[in-house]
Amino acid sequence: MALPLSEVGAIAERYNRDGFHFPLRVLSEGEALSCRAELERLEERIVMEELGHKNQLNHAHVVFRFANDLIRHPRILDAVEGILGPDILWWSSTFFTKEPRTPSYMSWHQDLRYWGLSGDALVSEWVALGRVTEAHGCMRFVPGSHRLRILDHRDTYDEENFLTRGQEAVYEVDESRTVEVELEAGQASLHHGRLLHASSPNVSGERRVGFVINYIATGMHQVVAERDYAVLVRGEDRYGHFELVPPPEDDLTPEAFAWHHRILGAQADALYQDTGAA
Repeated sequence: MALPLSEVGAIAERYNRDGFHFPLRVLSEGEALSCRAELERLEERIVMEELGHKNQLNHAHVVFRFANDLIRHPRILDAVEGILGPDILWWSSTFFTKEPRTPSYMSWHQDLRYWGLSGDALVSEWVALGRVTEAHGCMRFVPGSHRLRILDHRDTYDEENFLTRGQEAVYEVDESRTVEVELEAGQASLHHGRLLHASSPNVSGERRVGFVINYIATGMHQVVAERDYAVLVRGEDRYGHFELVPPPEDDLTPEAFAWHHRILGAQADALYQDTGAA
């Protein structure tokens, strides 16, 4: 079912004001838990280290059919269209999973500092495939911080930090102003690429599973890596700045893995910019 135009407008208004919007119901609880069960079934067939950084599962929609369906979900795209306009590319996606009572966390950072993209016409949508509370290590936002410039970040390379370089913004966050992004299964949040955000360890006895999808306007382009990849999910691509990736014909095919390898390698060039690493 499509989002009502009034809701699309309200989402865009809050997003532009605060740098984020939540909660947005995109799946029923049953649909979300079905996606989670499919993820966990497929996890048994893969080597996680081959599909992402730091035990994350990057670009799963390239190799999993259910994830490919999810990045094209009409309620998700309706909300994104209200912010970016009618022509939308998928640029990246990640399953961020925190196992029960584990120390993994995410330091305060801005996404666009490291992605090598030409502008800020980007929306990150985080879909909860299970209940996500403060105890589970939900995301935290600093309202209005999307209006900051791109900040300096320091690299810590902390192994417990989900971020590729363990990067953290050189900025003093007033913790009293932060917002906890608690979600029910099937709800989502949207946030801006310059918004300061973080998350704490999962101290609960439950697994936390979220799927973040990063959408960009078709006019964006890559300015650091030699090439980059995307999926046209709505509208028309009049620019051709990205090589377009086909949907997977089945789960975990050799062709899909080949595309995944290309994408992961290209985006690593941007993520490790200025470090001499790859």
